[in-house]
Amino acid sequence: MSKIYIILLTVFFYANVYSQQAYFVDGYHGGIYGHYPVKWKTQFIVDQLAMHPDWRICMEIEPETWDTVRVQTPEAYLRFKEMATSNQVEFTNPTYAQPYCYNISGESIIRQFQYGIAKINTHFPGVDFVTYSVEEPCFTSCLPQILKQFGFKYAVLKCPNTCWGGYTAAYGGELVNWVGPDGTAILTVPRYACEKLEPGSTWQTTAWGNSDAYLKDCRNAGIKHPVGMCFQDAGWKNGPWLGSGKNTKNNSIYMTWRDYIENVSIGKTDDNWYFSQEDIHVNLMWGSQVLQKIAQEVRVSENRIVMAEKMSVMAYLENKYICRQADMDEAWRTLMLAQHHDSWIVPYNGLNRKGTWADQIKRWTDSTNHLADGIIEASMQSFNEKFIPQNNAQQQYIRVFNTLGMRRKEIVSVLLPTESENADLSVYDWKGKDIGCLVENEGKEIRLFFEAEIPPFGYSTYCIKKKEAGKKEASESRFVLEGNKVNKQEYVVENDMYKIVFDLSKGGTIKSLIAKKEGNKDFAGKTEKYALGELRGFFYEEGKFRSSIETPAKLTVVRDNVYEQKIKIEGEIASHPFTQVITLTKGTRRIDFDLTVGWKKNVGIGEYKEERWRDNRRAYCDDRFKLSVLFPTDLHSPRVYKNAPFDVCESKLTDTFFGSWDQIKHNIILHWVDLAEQEGDYALALLSDHTTSYSYGEDYPLGLTAQYSGGGLWGPDYKITHPLRMKYAIIPHRGKWDKASIADDSDCWNEPLLHSCYPVAKPESKSFIDLQNTGYQVSALQMKDGKVLLRLFNSEGDEKLQKVTIDMPLSGVEEVDLNGQCIERKKIKTRAGKSEMMISMPRFGIKTFVLSLT
Repeated sequence: MSKIYIILLTVFFYANVYSQQAYFVDGYHGGIYGHYPVKWKTQFIVDQLAMHPDWRICMEIEPETWDTVRVQTPEAYLRFKEMATSNQVEFTNPTYAQPYCYNISGESIIRQFQYGIAKINTHFPGVDFVTYSVEEPCFTSCLPQILKQFGFKYAVLKCPNTCWGGYTAAYGGELVNWVGPDGTAILTVPRYACEKLEPGSTWQTTAWGNSDAYLKDCRNAGIKHPVGMCFQDAGWKNGPWLGSGKNTKNNSIYMTWRDYIENVSIGKTDDNWYFSQEDIHVNLMWGSQVLQKIAQEVRVSENRIVMAEKMSVMAYLENKYICRQADMDEAWRTLMLAQHHDSWIVPYNGLNRKGTWADQIKRWTDSTNHLADGIIEASMQSFNEKFIPQNNAQQQYIRVFNTLGMRRKEIVSVLLPTESENADLSVYDWKGKDIGCLVENEGKEIRLFFEAEIPPFGYSTYCIKKKEAGKKEASESRFVLEGNKVNKQEYVVENDMYKIVFDLSKGGTIKSLIAKKEGNKDFAGKTEKYALGELRGFFYEEGKFRSSIETPAKLTVVRDNVYEQKIKIEGEIASHPFTQVITLTKGTRRIDFDLTVGWKKNVGIGEYKEERWRDNRRAYCDDRFKLSVLFPTDLHSPRVYKNAPFDVCESKLTDTFFGSWDQIKHNIILHWVDLAEQEGDYALALLSDHTTSYSYGEDYPLGLTAQYSGGGLWGPDYKITHPLRMKYAIIPHRGKWDKASIADDSDCWNEPLLHSCYPVAKPESKSFIDLQNTGYQVSALQMKDGKVLLRLFNSEGDEKLQKVTIDMPLSGVEEVDLNGQCIERKKIKTRAGKSEMMISMPRFGIKTFVLSLT
């Protein structure tokens, strides 16, 4: 090939590249918790903006950062405040602590935006929020409706320069309509179908620097206005990322996202992308003890704070109790900080000289729990009567509270004073009916069992009476279950719901699981390869898989009465002792498991010993090699359904297996997954006490990730440092998740019934909000400026009109958006002293109502 020909080709290539104007979105990402050098950063930003008037930046800075900036560098703060509303600056992620979103509850996401927007607006009142854009994969499928209800017009699904933890699927061209699960669409700049993962990188896509190759791919894909992006870490001392003036790379023009979408891009599109949760390709150190502990701590706090808000509303309506708003705000603040994406991806990093992220999250969630528990206790104690009757020594009262919007009939167990040990007790409901009960010794405590019926979002009152005094024979609560032996190695545990056969010769795994209410179907898979409840993982220092079925187990009965059966399985996995406590409860579909593995020392568990964390191939990706709890089932060609924030996703994956950064598959269990037959009628749901990963494939059973130990992101050794402790549950059932109301079962598990004892109480049962048979869930219920704010989520119902009954003295109801702006004044009907309103919303939709009290 002649030199002239080569020169001509080169000229032609560059002429075509430069003939198409390129655009670039620059900015900063981080904050006071995630890298923001307060002493110089704000001054540096304002100086660079003044020096480069053609430069534009998007700001993704933790809102709390500005509190510190205002105090420590007041002059720079005031200068930036003047620039914050100029055309050079756009705020694109106002969430309080930049959460990943896919790993926390939908309600938590809403609060992240609400508290974050409020904080930013206290500093910069003129700032509005139009485009959602982030530097890390802080995405989840329900964001379109959340963003739209906060007033956002646009979104961006790129995160080109910080993809360590994942990225979105490549799809589409210049613009798409990102359609959420409820049908809400938002105009979005996607990660283009031509936007590849950067060769030789394990954290970038090709859009990070407007390279020649990237712009060529965009041109060939028909993208008229190609745009790249990089939100720089706030700790970096860089100005314009691609240079400035005549030296700007590929003659790129800096834009804010809002300006680009409104004034440069094609502006609209007919390409509707029905974005699935599985279009979020994310991977963290699932199974590592540090991440597992963080996820459990966050889950507990999410549950407690929502229950605290609901209980405070109930207490206000009944007793005019008012909790301190400052306490509630602080409880949310510390929970939101614990949800920061850095806490999940770099838990071992140091944080503000206060130890690691993991250390700080324990402090934050402890603070949230302390405040929430205080509010719950104060709310329940507000029901105490002022006057105590003379015969109080012979009776006391228990109120059982239900924070969900559906009727519940569940077994309640209450710890009683030791003086009740010798008493013969009866329990009476609010109608005076003796409903039966059982008293058992529990070490130094006495436990009372009875079956309670509680109306939707309300309470029921029960009276405990002493029938007579007299010494009762104490029943032994721990014994070997000889009476239920099948043979030397098999034992049966049975109640009104299930008959379970445990095979102690194979580590106490479940040989048979017969669901009596489901046509006596045996859900246990008949396979020689795997066993139901088996612990299995690859111990790479030994170079082989180890399983709990290798060692015989011991079974002990912890409790065996008409209300509850609880057994303990003790076995070993690779010489390390484990305990499984399994609980069956009368009338409850859920079978509860409490797993503890008492590791003797740190051992390596995973595909191999991870030594080069920058490699594309990674030891901590394929969950088949991690220690997992396996659930082989007798189901015909089942399909996986999994919940996500304000969504349930039907999996389209043939399996969850991958071993490298560039092949990530979505394998996240938030609260539950459901394995359901497509042609048959049977299914098995799995509930987890924390966000983690699951595994599943055509020839591999459903597995819940329990433990990884080895090298990980950025090099730390994710060691085993303490016993593994996790809870999970299974629900054998008929029908898919929606017909079987699995979301309701999950809510009952995460928001258990509350109870409190009183010397005197009115014998009554009361419901404040009834969502029965609507398929709706109470996402939030809180007091706001003397009014009740009610947020509903349509988890299972269809779009038809549904009736919601409210037993409160109402003067009006408004439907509002997430900014509190009125959308519609609702008509309410009063019937038998209760208010009724008709509501319609699509499945996976959310609506918020403000109830004005008379």
